[in-house]
Amino acid sequence: MASRTVVFVHGMYMTPACWSEWVAYFSSKGYRAVAPAWPGRDRSVEALRQAHPDPQTAALRLQDILDSVSRVIASLDEKPILVGHSMGGLVVQLLSAQGKAAATVAIDSAPPFGVFTTRFSFLKANWGHVTPFASLASPVAMDFPRFQYAFVNGMPLAEQRAAYDAYVVPESRRVPRDSLFARIDFSRPHAPILFIAGANDNIIPAPLNAANASKYSDRDSITDFTEFPGRTHFIIGQPNWREVADYISDWLGRRAG
Repeated sequence: MASRTVVFVHGMYMTPACWSEWVAYFSSKGYRAVAPAWPGRDRSVEALRQAHPDPQTAALRLQDILDSVSRVIASLDEKPILVGHSMGGLVVQLLSAQGKAAATVAIDSAPPFGVFTTRFSFLKANWGHVTPFASLASPVAMDFPRFQYAFVNGMPLAEQRAAYDAYVVPESRRVPRDSLFARIDFSRPHAPILFIAGANDNIIPAPLNAANASKYSDRDSITDFTEFPGRTHFIIGQPNWREVADYISDWLGRRAG
């Protein structure tokens, strides 16, 4: 029987607030939908900004996030569908590799070890948090111009500003550093996994998403990839986000039922 529980995992510079409409959408489809916070992200955007530079944020590691989401999964009465965006996409890939997912959807997923690109937009958009010239003890705050380039390029200015004001919080430099060494055994069988890319994504370019998906080599496991034209890295919050949610809902019925 297909899982009717969905766990949404947010990415860097975000809180679970970015999933609010998705939780409502999948709940309306009959799913039990939950969006847990990364450790320390169970506060408002305003509170997290006011606390900057917060030592708790600076200390956050990728393993802390994996452990936190794993505890949520363990508390459920069935193995869930995992949906992750950006660094949350890598988190759900890693948890899927541990056998903790009934199905997995990785949206604009941060790449694991062995998946890389030298594309300029990728290097420029990520430099702010991976630069070796900044102390790991200091969290990074994404300013509006970097958010414009990395997340919402091409969107109307008013929508860019609204998204920044509503969602963006300071981030740990340790999490992206840890992700560079996150390994997945791509040859092992796995639950169905869908990769989704935004064609206009600067920070995780669509070809990088495609390369990520192509690494999975078990012929008996389902690995699918689709690219949405005109979408940025903020694909989950653009006005046409529902088209992406509809696609995922249909895919779950077709490929993960």
